[in-house]
Amino acid sequence: MSAANPTTSPALPATRGKRRADAAERTAATTAAGRRRRRTDPARVVAFVILLVLALAWLVPVLWAALTSFKTEAEAAALPVTIVPESGFTLDAYITTLTSGQVPRWAWNSLLTSTAITFITVVISALAGYALSRMEFVGRKAIVALILASIMIPGQILIVPLFQLMLGLNLVDTYWGIILPQVVAAPMVFILMKFFDQIPRELEEAALMDGASRLRILWSIVLPLSRPILGAVSIFVFIGAWNNFLWPFIVVNDADLMTLPTGLQTVISAYGIQYAQNMAQAMLAALPLIIVFLFFQRQIIKGISTTGIAGT
Repeated sequence: MSAANPTTSPALPATRGKRRADAAERTAATTAAGRRRRRTDPARVVAFVILLVLALAWLVPVLWAALTSFKTEAEAAALPVTIVPESGFTLDAYITTLTSGQVPRWAWNSLLTSTAITFITVVISALAGYALSRMEFVGRKAIVALILASIMIPGQILIVPLFQLMLGLNLVDTYWGIILPQVVAAPMVFILMKFFDQIPRELEEAALMDGASRLRILWSIVLPLSRPILGAVSIFVFIGAWNNFLWPFIVVNDADLMTLPTGLQTVISAYGIQYAQNMAQAMLAALPLIIVFLFFQRQIIKGISTTGIAGT
């Protein structure tokens, strides 16, 4: 009658605690071993080496351009080529570029037109993408098919009709002549449409029952949930507009309205090849894009990895 119950033995909690500690140690050891295996996985090592080689292949020309921009013209053109000039680095190429010519004006034109193109493109793409994602109407599938087909058409094919249209509207040699043909971007409409498809419709039903309009729902519910993809789309459009050379080169002849890529091309044609100044101009042209990437690299990476079409 006085025998102790095995289930209430004082040694049992200690035994359970020891078993739990052993299990935790085994789990930690297994996890550490798995991590070591992943770290030494040959496929991961090969992928890392390939990415490193590609990164160096991209980085070496950029570093060479940067080093050349800090040389004098004589040292930049001298043979044999040296990495570090004998007289040291100088800012003469940057000073000459910024003080002579219209580089600051061209940079302002690029900033103005690229910002306007980005804002208008995002607004149009968001409205069109939401309408195609949420509204059922006659011809919807045909419009989506046309959007997909237009993505496969090279933009250079539209140069002649677009120029004739701008000429008929008297928009040649104007900011609007640069901006308007670039504000309709079929890929961005498709990306936003597919992203909106992933947003649960239940979030909008209550607002519809309360009498909210589609525009109100888009502004108050859909767009706040779409900030990551909107940021990625904005960055992609801005970079494309900033780097665009062909269309501004065709539609603008006035030097005061040229963007930075077209303006730098006229400098090269007029004064011949000046290596240090050309590299300084290239670095100045790339500087805004570098700043954009440094501040918004998370949105860029997320936009590249998802592009709003996951699950399609």
